[in-house]
Amino acid sequence: MNELRLEQEKPRVYSVSELTRLIRGTLEAGVPPVCVEGELSNVREPSSGHCYFTIKDSAAQIRAVIWRSERRGLPFIPRDGMLVRAYGTLTVYERDGSYQIVVRRLEEGGKGALQAAFEALKVKLAAEGLFEAARKKPLPLLPRHIGVVTSPTGAAIRDILNILRRRFHNLHVVVAPVRVQGDGAAVEIAAAIDLLNQRGGLDVLIVGRGGGSIEDLWCFNEECVARAVARSGIPVISAVGHETDFTICDFVADLRAPTPSAAAELVVGRKGEFIEKLAHESRSMTRLLRQAVLEAKNRFIAAAGSYVFREPAHAAQAYRQKVDRLRVQSRHLLERRFRDNEQRADDLSMRMVHGMRMIFSERAHRLQGVERQLTAYNPLAVLKRGYSITFNSKGRAVRRAGDVNPGEEVSTRLGSGEFTAEVKKIKDE
Repeated sequence: MNELRLEQEKPRVYSVSELTRLIRGTLEAGVPPVCVEGELSNVREPSSGHCYFTIKDSAAQIRAVIWRSERRGLPFIPRDGMLVRAYGTLTVYERDGSYQIVVRRLEEGGKGALQAAFEALKVKLAAEGLFEAARKKPLPLLPRHIGVVTSPTGAAIRDILNILRRRFHNLHVVVAPVRVQGDGAAVEIAAAIDLLNQRGGLDVLIVGRGGGSIEDLWCFNEECVARAVARSGIPVISAVGHETDFTICDFVADLRAPTPSAAAELVVGRKGEFIEKLAHESRSMTRLLRQAVLEAKNRFIAAAGSYVFREPAHAAQAYRQKVDRLRVQSRHLLERRFRDNEQRADDLSMRMVHGMRMIFSERAHRLQGVERQLTAYNPLAVLKRGYSITFNSKGRAVRRAGDVNPGEEVSTRLGSGEFTAEVKKIKDE
């Protein structure tokens, strides 16, 4: 009897599908339509046209979906970080056994806290010029030493290494392992960038991780990471998330790659382009050399069949006649020039003689004039006309009576000779 009662008290055994459908029915019947306000995160829009996302606040999150029919009527594009109000019903996604909101109407409520922080830091760093194209460093043409700052266990490092090794196995890669999400991740990333710069010897850095929600990628929006990228002396490629994800790190980096794999392609792609260009130039040079050889061969064949090669004696005779003609022309030319130079020399000689005569005549005439002036100003010529000059005892010419004293001996010079006298009396007017 007890065994029968125990058997009757056994709970019903459900399959997973049955239990999930029970929960779904209970949830849909027991909870009326809801309006939830929160921040969008991990927004995904596959090719089906539906839109999947998470609505969260500081303490919890819930999945949500808006079907294509309602998605078409939205006046905005859902983006991570938006603050929204979602109107819909609760249900259970049976495959995952998780509950979600089927959104019937979605209204934009403003910017979420993370998005607002993102915009504020973006404005601040842009004002400082950290996004300016002029400060961005070009990637090296042929990088051989590459640094990678990312998680050592994530898909990003595997993708990067696979591409680098497959394309150019001789590249040297240095990995700085860091956390790429969660508290403290930003500090680790910034420290790793500084460490690789201090290490030196690297041509380019790849900084990033695979895709995720805005919370997962948030460490790449931290100011310390942005400033570490900005002060890096090594060119930095930012490879964070998927193509639609943008972070502050992307704006500060020297180059943004849409994915980590694309970053690896950018690094080795430039080398590949260079090698392809060398191969193209090599092919062009080979083609040009072949063309030059063919042209030279054709010219040789044409020359071999020419009159000069067929009749070399006639060619030599023609050149001898040309040499003789040039010799005669040269002799006549030299004789004519000699005669011309001789005539020019005679003309110059006559002009020089005439010029010298003119100079001598002019100089003689000037000399006679000077001689006449000297004669006219000669004081001795005055003496010859009956005048005399008297000198006092000091040898100075006496110009007035006051220049001598009574009893002083003076000398007088005449036109011919001189005499000495003593002053007896002075009368000075």
